[in-house]
Amino acid sequence: MTLARTLPALAISAILAISASPAHRAIADTNLRGAGSTFSAALYNQWIENYHREHPAVSITYDAVGSGEGVRRFVAGAVDFGASDVVLSDCEAAQISGGAVMVPSTAGMVVLAYNLPGMRGELRLPRDVYPGVLSGQIRYWDDPRIRQANPGLDLPHRDIVIVARRDGSGTTFALTSHLAAMSQGWREQGLGVGKLVEWPSATMLASGNEGVASRIKISEGSIGYVEFGFAKRLGLPVALLQNRAGKFVAPNETTGRAALADAAAKTPVELNQSIVDPSGADAYLIVTFSWLLLYRDYAEPGRAVAVRDFVGWGLSSGQSFAEKIGYLPLPGDVAASGVQALGSVRQ
Repeated sequence: MTLARTLPALAISAILAISASPAHRAIADTNLRGAGSTFSAALYNQWIENYHREHPAVSITYDAVGSGEGVRRFVAGAVDFGASDVVLSDCEAAQISGGAVMVPSTAGMVVLAYNLPGMRGELRLPRDVYPGVLSGQIRYWDDPRIRQANPGLDLPHRDIVIVARRDGSGTTFALTSHLAAMSQGWREQGLGVGKLVEWPSATMLASGNEGVASRIKISEGSIGYVEFGFAKRLGLPVALLQNRAGKFVAPNETTGRAALADAAAKTPVELNQSIVDPSGADAYLIVTFSWLLLYRDYAEPGRAVAVRDFVGWGLSSGQSFAEKIGYLPLPGDVAASGVQALGSVRQ
């Protein structure tokens, strides 16, 4: 994908202006530390590797510890940038001396991956079924409600084993936001929305998207939620989910972009929220933005310069890595808002 397809001219000009500034040219040897989202970790690792190749004076380490822990470290001032799939709350932002800057960095899809050996064909889960599966109300793979939607599949009579996150997670927040928005049953059971929720007692818990995906991979009869790229890399099958238009959709570039387009049609675009249940006929159901959390003021001017340059690179050149590993490049207007926010980091 070319830069011109990803960003509008205004955003390109702003990024080039940052890159051409004297401060940009004066980047000295700098070590940056980041921590947070596992959802976007694979993309950030690609950014770090390729940015360092182009800018060897800047070394960056990133700890994929989950959005909850990433926010905690950012608020505590233990990192140079945080990463989260949920924006800072007002309470969290108020704890940052000088203020925080939240920059949208990418978007991605939360998928339901499963492990049913020997089953051939695509698993379809209707809107009134998968909330029941995740809440523990539908307990067996050959439940009549699943069989009705999948007449051609040989569904086994075995327990459904849910795999979920044990750590504070933006992926969990995106999923539960979707379930609460579209399922009365989920709301009535009081399972709630959050980075951490109380899953059914028999749920298998794992840390990080990688941990959940790995647990699904080795656990027959299991189903869990992960960012699409993690399922893709491990070869896990993912369920086709029924969207608001009644269509069963698979996660891919086309359906993900349709969800982003649906969000963009709203005025104003709600960048501080997951896209919980888009109405587009071809839209995938659970899409979320991810953010980099920056300080408005850094104690060392050189550190501010390096952070701005790295994030600016990610909003431009870095977007080209997204599709290859299962993410969605930012729409042009969203990338432009990120560039505008980046400009408020003082150097």
